[in-house]
Amino acid sequence: MTQPATITTPQNRKIAYHRSLGQGPCVVFLGGLKSDMEGTKALHLEAWARARGQAFLRFDYSGHGQSSGRFEEGCIGDWAEDALAAVSTLTEGPLVVVGSSMGGWQALLLAREIPARIAGMVTIAAAPDFTEDGYWASFSDAQKQALAEEGRVELPSDYMEPYIVTRRLIEDGRTRLVLRMPLALPFPVRCLQGTEDSAVSTETALRLLRHADCPDMRLTLVKGADHRFSDAPCLGLIEAAIEDVLDLAAGSRA
Repeated sequence: MTQPATITTPQNRKIAYHRSLGQGPCVVFLGGLKSDMEGTKALHLEAWARARGQAFLRFDYSGHGQSSGRFEEGCIGDWAEDALAAVSTLTEGPLVVVGSSMGGWQALLLAREIPARIAGMVTIAAAPDFTEDGYWASFSDAQKQALAEEGRVELPSDYMEPYIVTRRLIEDGRTRLVLRMPLALPFPVRCLQGTEDSAVSTETALRLLRHADCPDMRLTLVKGADHRFSDAPCLGLIEAAIEDVLDLAAGSRA
């Protein structure tokens, strides 16, 4: 495994990354919660981008993978700052952002922060507002009390060791919600969602589709696909969605 390069954010967090130079727009992969840039989708898309000669960036949020910090100390806002620092420092010109799970929420936050740079977006099981609509909404009174008194609760995961959910994660998440206010996405957006996803529901994908103000937004439901969305057919669908958005972005600049 090639050692990553690093940048230091304005908040003094060290972010590990791999960047492939090539033609723009740069494709930026935004991973999910407790995922990292060595995952199947990130590595597959890097190889796909290199074969095309397309600029590509993958990185680890703080508290994830090879970046500095502890996961339990982070929150949605920290990781949004990390994403902004990565693209501001390591890319130039238009971007196509590809957000997986929590990375879908991060893609929407990035589009809110630097709308002029976003040429298009692809989401994979996007999980906007999950700290409020997933975690908080499902917590029992006992869990809410533990969060208030102890500052954290443990949640089991189908995909890895239990998640530690902190009070800071919940409280910060409330300041980053995107489905409760106007959400302008003035560029092509392609959303992918598996029907057997146990982490993000099809209803979440439909809610985002209904809520966003977007002139060209499509949702593809894949029967039987789960949250990983990483088998060969699903990876092919991700490639096709990015290529569609890239083609449209090129057409708008012609």
